[in-house]
Amino acid sequence: MNDNNFILKAENLHKSYRMGRTQVSVLKGLDLAVKKGEFLAIVGASGSGKSTLLHILGALDRPDKGVVSFKGQNLQQLTNNKLNKFRNAMVGFVFQFYHLLDELNVLENVFLPAMAGKSVLGWITSRAEAKKRAKDLLTQFGLADRVNHKPYQLSGGERQRTAIARALMNQPELLLADEPTGNLDSATGNGILDVFEKLNNNGQTIVMVTHDERIAQRAQRIITLTDGQII
Repeated sequence: MNDNNFILKAENLHKSYRMGRTQVSVLKGLDLAVKKGEFLAIVGASGSGKSTLLHILGALDRPDKGVVSFKGQNLQQLTNNKLNKFRNAMVGFVFQFYHLLDELNVLENVFLPAMAGKSVLGWITSRAEAKKRAKDLLTQFGLADRVNHKPYQLSGGERQRTAIARALMNQPELLLADEPTGNLDSATGNGILDVFEKLNNNGQTIVMVTHDERIAQRAQRIITLTDGQII
């Protein structure tokens, strides 16, 4: 297949961590390619390396060996400053535990990524537009009446939808989700998966890791991670 069809490629990824005196190998020569517009689920048991892989794909971590390319650009060749811009503009992250800031209200949490990297003057000139986009996203996710609430005043499902809205704030080309329903009951989790399916139907590329095969079934394609490699 033409390389232009892939938004994300990982080749020969290796990653290990030191735990005490022991060197633990997590990824062992892993290869992966994600097509633009794809909804991909990566499944595997706890400790199989799913989260490590997702963090490397989103440039939150670096592999010990191997290459991650986004639209043909080797991420390891980017400076720290360019990596920060890449993570903020091109990738949206959704985590199991939401990572919302309780001192900010829902609206402020969502438009926070639009503030990142901007000067005071730059933020002042773009603030109104950013707030409008944040409100539009919250309305889209059924949270229009929650904009002034603090995260601790929301249900788990509402917090995760807020986190998804925040992840989409800068219109990223890639959405990475790490166990996005792991903290939710079944019905609420299905609601989050409905959101992902709708986003994907509108062209959003999504890579989701989960230990739950039933949740993975909602994706277009499923791959299994076992012992640091894709089966």
